[in-house]
Amino acid sequence: MQSVGFPNHSGIAEANGQTRLLSLPIDRPRPNARLGQSRSWSERWEERLQPVLQDPTDAIVRITTSTICGTDLHILKGDVPSVTEGRILGHEGVGEMTQVGRAVSTFHPGDRVLISCITSCGRCDFCRKQMYSHCRHAGWILGSTIDGTQAGHVRIPYADTSLYGIPPAADEEALVMLSDILPTGFECGVLNGQVHPGDTVAIVGAGPVGLAALLTAQFYSPGVMVDLDDNRLEVAKRLGATTLINSTDGEAAQRVMDLTAGHAIDVAIEAVGVPATFGEYEHCRSISRCNRRQALRTQLFACAQRTPAGIGYADA
Repeated sequence: MQSVGFPNHSGIAEANGQTRLLSLPIDRPRPNARLGQSRSWSERWEERLQPVLQDPTDAIVRITTSTICGTDLHILKGDVPSVTEGRILGHEGVGEMTQVGRAVSTFHPGDRVLISCITSCGRCDFCRKQMYSHCRHAGWILGSTIDGTQAGHVRIPYADTSLYGIPPAADEEALVMLSDILPTGFECGVLNGQVHPGDTVAIVGAGPVGLAALLTAQFYSPGVMVDLDDNRLEVAKRLGATTLINSTDGEAAQRVMDLTAGHAIDVAIEAVGVPATFGEYEHCRSISRCNRRQALRTQLFACAQRTPAGIGYADA
């Protein structure tokens, strides 16, 4: 069995012309007391038939690079009820077009493309307002209500408005960050947090989304990174964090106050999306100047499902 374009842990492999895909059976139920649910999901390798075109606007993409997301972990814990048994996960990826529907005009077989985590029809009222996550006909469907990108091939509805062409020699491992992770940190964190030049910004969580928020916050202002893991904090330092705070001792809020000589921070961004980190966010929020601007959850699925308008929101 060979990996396709990236290491074996990626979740994609092909053998003897058959595609091996990740699915979510319920043969090993686990209790999920926090949500009052009887089970969460487990995962396994499974052979499936390759997807086929279903609508004229569809395209089939052979995945060459994909990744996992915190949203996938939420699914496995049973947090996303829209995901049903046997669903193939994944909403991020880079690949090569193999088939296009007769209504697809932008792309052709052989084109290399970046897959957006959000599928958009481009025609409905929400899409016309650039609120693509609320598309009336799509939105976040990959790896949620239709099979996703952690597979050898994936069907992309509304291909013309849900894919982006990429140069032949582009770095796929860098580009796949643009499917979801980088824009989530920037849009849901930095833009909705209304970060301005000169602001003091505290980011809770130094995972991929938190690091993306750190990178893009530097368009305006440097940032303070809060996390439990010194290794992640060291990565944050290399990426430009001016101050690192390990929150293991529960004193992160006081250390931020000490850092700012009691003046507090301007923007707090919670970039993990689990209850255990909400407390740290609330501490940062409580010391934010006049509660002026805070960006709440940066998890894309939470923004898409719970926000009345837009892809994310600021709790102003």
